[in-house]
Amino acid sequence: QVQLVESGGALVQPGGSLRLSCAGSGFTLDHYTLGWFRQAPGKEREGISCRSRSDGTTYYSDSVKGRFTISRDNAKNTVYLEMNNLQPEDTAVYYCAADDYYCSGDVCLDARCPYDYWGQGTQVTVSS
Repeated sequence: QVQLVESGGALVQPGGSLRLSCAGSGFTLDHYTLGWFRQAPGKEREGISCRSRSDGTTYYSDSVKGRFTISRDNAKNTVYLEMNNLQPEDTAVYYCAADDYYCSGDVCLDARCPYDYWGQGTQVTVSS
């Protein structure tokens, strides 16, 4: 069964850090473009970070650049999102996604890109 499962979401104080994990099963993540997205209440889903399958280039939205880092562990078939200096505006449900064709390149940050697989989401709340 092909599946993406996120974990690591939590309540954290402003300025804090979290690492989200997205474990793949039923397929090999390294063969896919991998993306992290988030959706806050009342807002559209936003692409925040991705890694293109074509050349491994990573992309970040302006809202998280310099604070968030995408990485992967092929042995664990897992992609991570390291988040530092979290702020209340980072509060959202965070999703990972994987695609093996259409979303390669800088379009991988576009939430409208037809990713093949999506996780169920994990809640991140930044509040004092």
